[in-house]
Order: sequence, then structure tokens, then C-alpha cells
Amino acid sequence: MRTNVSLDSIGALVEGRHSNPFEVLGPHVITQDGRRAVAVRAYLPNTRQVWLLDPRHGTPRPMRRIHPSGLYEAICPATNGETPQGYQLRVLDERGDVHTLYDPYSFPSLLSDYDRYLLGEGTHTRAYERLGAQIRTVSGVAGVNFSVWAPNAVAVSVVGNFNQWDGRRHALRRFGHTGIWELFVPGLEAGEIYKLRLKTGCGAVIDKADPFGFAAELPPETASIVADLNAYAWNDGQWMEKRRRSRPLEQPISVYEVHLGSWRRQADRRHGWLNYRDLAHELVKYCHAMGYTHVELMPISEHPYTGSWGYQTVGYFAATSRYGSPADFMYFVDYCHQNGIGVIVDWVPAHFPKDAHGLRRFDGTALYEHEDPRQGEHPDWGTMIFNYSRNEVRNYLMANALFWLDKYHIDGLRTDAVASMLYLDYSRKPGEWVPNEHGGRENLPAISLIQDINRRAHAEFPGVLMIAEESTAWAGVSRPTETGGLGFTMKWNMGWMNDTLRYMRRDPVFRRFHHNELTFSLIYAFSENFVLPFSHDEVVHGKRSLLEQMPGDLWQKFANLRILYSYLWTHPGKKLLFMGSDFGQWTEWNCDRELQWDLLQWETHRGIQRLVADLNSLYRREPALHRFDTDGRGFEWIDCSNREDSILSYVRKSDEPDDFVMVCCNFTPVVRHGYRIGAPRAGWYQEILNTDSRYYAGSNVGNHPGLTAEQVPAHGRKWSLRVTLPPLATVVLKPATQTA
Repeated sequence: MRTNVSLDSIGALVEGRHSNPFEVLGPHVITQDGRRAVAVRAYLPNTRQVWLLDPRHGTPRPMRRIHPSGLYEAICPATNGETPQGYQLRVLDERGDVHTLYDPYSFPSLLSDYDRYLLGEGTHTRAYERLGAQIRTVSGVAGVNFSVWAPNAVAVSVVGNFNQWDGRRHALRRFGHTGIWELFVPGLEAGEIYKLRLKTGCGAVIDKADPFGFAAELPPETASIVADLNAYAWNDGQWMEKRRRSRPLEQPISVYEVHLGSWRRQADRRHGWLNYRDLAHELVKYCHAMGYTHVELMPISEHPYTGSWGYQTVGYFAATSRYGSPADFMYFVDYCHQNGIGVIVDWVPAHFPKDAHGLRRFDGTALYEHEDPRQGEHPDWGTMIFNYSRNEVRNYLMANALFWLDKYHIDGLRTDAVASMLYLDYSRKPGEWVPNEHGGRENLPAISLIQDINRRAHAEFPGVLMIAEESTAWAGVSRPTETGGLGFTMKWNMGWMNDTLRYMRRDPVFRRFHHNELTFSLIYAFSENFVLPFSHDEVVHGKRSLLEQMPGDLWQKFANLRILYSYLWTHPGKKLLFMGSDFGQWTEWNCDRELQWDLLQWETHRGIQRLVADLNSLYRREPALHRFDTDGRGFEWIDCSNREDSILSYVRKSDEPDDFVMVCCNFTPVVRHGYRIGAPRAGWYQEILNTDSRYYAGSNVGNHPGLTAEQVPAHGRKWSLRVTLPPLATVVLKPATQTA
């Protein structure tokens, strides 16, 4: 039948290749018989009849079928030149069922011109409030607004149970050169499952998860789920205000690194996983008992392969459904905050996997990644590398970092694999990488993006911790961007970790030949704001558990582990310990099994756990052990040169001259009686920690309750102490009173 729509437009619509279905569908002012009128069109495949329900007219108006595939049109009189508002469509489908619905093509765009400008420029820091699936109400009608960036797609539609996964029913419109597609679908609610169906330039049709999706199906299913992130009522205002005023570098930070799926498990649940809410209560209880200040979660963004531990992310904006809903994870963070525990999450902007439903070749082209495999593929991990020079990709990662700080009140992001972002030749041989514009190996766009993200995060969320896992000697990782630094708050001290573990794995007989492996770290200890990590990476891939890495017989293994932890907690730097290590797990960590909690029936393992709890307590209680964690004013050697006896002694200091502690570590199994160490002043020194205590399952050699400094010069000091150094142990001494 005759219509004002061209056959080309109708053909493009019914064939699913129209880039702007709004040009055909919805209300349009036309001229008919010399008079203004309104043509309302709807494309509803697999239907028998459709009626227009216009609130201005009480009688339903039958719509005529203008194309056999299900394109309908109704001509209405124009009222003051306006198109009808709030009309509905009554649909009789092929099964004889009648449905009433609002026309998606009668609603305006959520995206303003300014939104589209910022997205194209790469500076829309709240892109997660515009793109993806946004629950909204327009003119009193509730629904979901879908938006996606797919500049090289021929057509995009949203599919789900709500339209029988029929890509013809809800085609999005494209906004010109921006490459952004959008459609408001009235009547949809939180919980709706959906995917984005894209027709590529080569004619292929692919279904993708939403890059900005806030939730996803439980793997191996891959669809996105509509979620309302604004419905949760937060109760952590006191924590957030305290964080805003905090000075984290001067505060004790002791981090408990956790993989939620294997910390604790419950046999009667699917896969044994606990819900975020259960985990919140259990973890807070444990952190309080152990004295940790923060938990750090291995990636909780959605990932298809559980064995990747979350480091191969597909849903960058979705908290993994393995442990519950977005609201459940909000409860987790909220409950931690209400109970004084900060939450850090691992963030992975260095690479993404090749899963077909993910970001790789999202619109049929290399969109988020580079086309050139020398730039776009990671040789070690079999993953894709983001194209950091593309504005929209930069915007995606910037918005994602801020998203977790904003919507989930996360207290810090530990950025994974920073070194792989910084260097174009990372893990590549000559000829396998592309130099930068100056001929160098530095990835300049990635560097500037890191700086931009850190600058923005610190400005908008004061007190958050931006932490780098950076394994090279790149200068200024935790220095301000204004001085050329990368702008992170802190950096993992991978050098200290490697040197210390290498030393501790050696038989004590040979340690005197490798004394510098302990002392070298103090040469650079204050060049960055360091975190000292014994993370999951140290107990996987055949490395064995920390306890099993220690040399010697059973007694020596536990003693070595105790002195290792005491050295960690008394060395300058914030602390991080992976779960299970704090009670001496025997086996290497396995993400599919619960920790070996049953080991706590043994006194040796309870001793390790008690020691870690006491080290945390001591670290929090003594300003000398945390006030200058990142400042050379807080550390002074007493003796770093006694390699023959494998002994280190040093002072940790606070602001007040008399607020200090002395630390002496004996890395051999030989008891040292009458060992003299120089003391900063005279007086009584209390032994406030002895890792050889019977309480920790040690041999109970020591100096309890303390000893008095003698006026005998030692180590360049006027006063000294004659201490008994227990085997493979650390003693910490503190002056009790001021002595004239």
C-alpha cells in the first residue's frame, strides 16, 4: 500500500541494516491531501494485527500493514503540529495473544550532544551513567535505555527474552560519526537478560555482552543482566568521611589478600561458593581477629574462566555473579566499612581475553585492541592489549576505574601488570614490537592514561589508594604526576619480595654469603611509597606455599616463617599477605579448594596465626612501625654488616625522639647469648615481641620481660644492650621510660 516511506528505507529496516530506524518508525509529521498529519509506524514481526492507542482519542485506531514482514502505519490528524505523546500499541501476535506496549521509537535520547562530544573526546568520566543499560523513567514511563559504542557496525539491536531474541524488534539508532547507538525500551526492569546483536561490515551477525553491563549471567552463560546500581541504601557515611580526611601514607595499612571463591566454601552450595553477604560477615570477623586494616580482593569483575582468578576480565563494570548480585557486593563493601575494614580490588586494564562474547573485535573490527598483533596481542597470556591511544578506549578505562570508586565505594584499586602497559617491548623479542613516535620502547599513550586516571581518582575520591603492581625499576611510579611520576599512591615492592624470599629459601649455613639480599632493599626503600607483598603469586605455579619454601626440618620451617613475617612487619613499607599464609598453609593455593583451615588443630599453625595477629596489633599500636613507612626519617641501621652471624639490627622511629623500637633478627638456628647491640639511649627496654615465644610454638629463648642498657659503647652509640637472640627469631625492644 502507498506510504511516504521509501522502499529503500523499508528494505533496510526489514533486512536489519538500517542505522537509524527512527527515520522510519515512531511518529512523523507528514502532509496528506494538503493537510498536516502524523504517521505512526511500528515494526512488529510475527504479529497479526496492531492498533494505535492514542490518549487523545478513546477509540483504538487500527494500523495498516505496509510490509508483509510486520511493518505497520496509522495516519492521525496533527494537533497543533505536534506528534502524539505517550501512545501505546495493542498487538495481536501469531499465537492469538494480545499485548499492550509503549512504542520504543517515540521516546527521546538519553544522550545529550555534550555527552556525545565528551565520549568522542575521551573525557566523559561518568560514561557508566550514560552507556550500557540505564534504568530510567521518561514521561512517566519506566524502562531501560541501551547505549553502545560500535562505530563500524552496520546495525545494532538489543535482544533478550523480552523480544524472543529477535534482532528485528529493537534496533538501535546510530548518532552520526560518534559511533554510538541507542534505544529506550519501555517496560523493562532490573533482572532482564540481554545481549547486543551487531551486524558487521562483512555481513556477519554477532551477539556480544554489554561492555558497560552492570551484571552478567553465571558462567558459562554469557548474557548481560540489567541492574539498578542506585537502589542500594549505603550506611558507610562515617567511614567515607574519615577516609576523605585520611593520610594513608602515615597510617598502618595491613592488607589481607583474598580470593573469595576459595577462602571458605560450603558443600551444599553451587560450586561451593559463598554469597557476598555471607563472606562479608565471615571476613570482617576474621580481619578483626587478625588485626588487618584492609582486604584486597582478587578481581571481582566478571570473567568467563574461573581458573584465570579474575585476571581475564570480560565484564569490566560487572561484579561477578559467582557470589551474588551487585546489591550483594555493595552490602559486602558497606558491611566492611561499617566495621572499620577497607576494601581494595584488583583492577586489570592491561589486557582482556579473546572470548567471542567479549571486547575482542567487538563490532567486527579491532575496536578496543590494536589491529597489529605486535601491539594488540599479549605474547605471554594469549590475550588482547587495549589500544590506549584511542579516545573512546581511554574513556572506557578511565570511567571503569572511577566506576568502582563511585558506585561501589571501593577504597583502592591495585592495578595489575603495570609493567606490561609501560613498555612496548614487554616480553617481546626484537622485531616483535613497534617503537613509539620517538623510536623508544615506552608506551606513551598508556603512560598518559595511567597518569590521567590516578590524577582524577585522587582528586575526586580523596583518601583512595591507587596501587601499582609494577615489576621493573621505572622511576616515579608513586610520585605525583606534576613532577613526571605516574601518580600512584603506592607501589608493590617486588624487588624486596624476590630478594627476601630468595634469601629465606637458603639453608642458614649459607646465608652469610648472601647477606646483601636482605640489606639491599634499604638502599631504595624510600624511593617509592612501597607495599611489601607476599601475594598469591608467591604460592602458585609450582612455587609451593611459603611454609614449604622454608628450609630445614619441621621446627626450622616454622621458625623461618615466623622470622620472615617479623621482618616483613618491621621493615619500612605497608604490608600485604595472601590468605592461608597467615596460618602456615602447607599446600600451594588452589582456586578450586578451600584453604586448609583444619591445620589450625596443630599448635605450630596456631602459633603462626597468633604471631601474625600480634604483628598486626604491634604495627597498629606503635607509631614507630608505621608513621614513616615511606620516609627515611623512620629507619636507622644499628648493624647491617654482621654477615658472619646473619644478624640484622635496626631502629624504627616516629615523630617523637623517644618513640622508637629496636629490632634484632637472627637468621640462623644458633642461640646468641650476650649479643651486644648499640642503643639510642639509656634506660629499661621491654621485650615487646619475641617470635621464639612458646606462645608462637617457639623454643621460648629470650629476654622477658626486658633488660637495661649499659654505658658500654657499641655500633657508634654510647649505650648498648646485651641481648639473648633466640634461634631463627626476631626480638623487638622498646624503651619503657625516659632516663636522664
